[in-house]
Amino acid sequence: MRTIITIEARMRSTRLPGKVLMPILGEPMLYRMIERLRRVRRADGIVIATTEHPADDPIVALAERVGVGCHRGSEEDVLARVLGAAQGAGADLIVETTADCPLIDPGVIDQLLDTFRTNKVDYCANVLAPTYPRGLDAQVFPTSVLADVASRTNDPADREHVSLYIYEHPERYRLLNVASGLPPAAGELRLTVDTPED
Repeated sequence: MRTIITIEARMRSTRLPGKVLMPILGEPMLYRMIERLRRVRRADGIVIATTEHPADDPIVALAERVGVGCHRGSEEDVLARVLGAAQGAGADLIVETTADCPLIDPGVIDQLLDTFRTNKVDYCANVLAPTYPRGLDAQVFPTSVLADVASRTNDPADREHVSLYIYEHPERYRLLNVASGLPPAAGELRLTVDTPED
């Protein structure tokens, strides 16, 4: 299965505008995240899912500079944007991530991919129960499952939160959560950059 990591990224975040290109040690946060995702051994590529808004032109420029794929789509319909990014990259399997996780752990993603591939499930993630620090979030599901979701719902909440419909319908999709094995307090830690406080 061709496995592609998608990164949802845009400049017009409401809580912290421009966060994805804020500098960390001399490079944009998104660059630092890409550095880490390139260490995922079980993935075949990375594609940024950004919007058609001109404010996101610098994200496209960064993708070109570092040599990763980039897909532009709707700002509001994030589901369609990620689906378009995955289909454009020829993905059979999607690893969904968001661009505010510069400390994402490639080993955690490899574990999710291994778990997905050794179980008969439609969705494998580490977000259904908060046992990992926030910022190590990743969700794995086939492109065909996301295409099925896209055909079933036009609810704005489902279209904004890419995999919401999947894990809210366990009667339709086989779900599997991977726990961290860390002490319970780990799930309360924030290793994400979503607000000025972060």
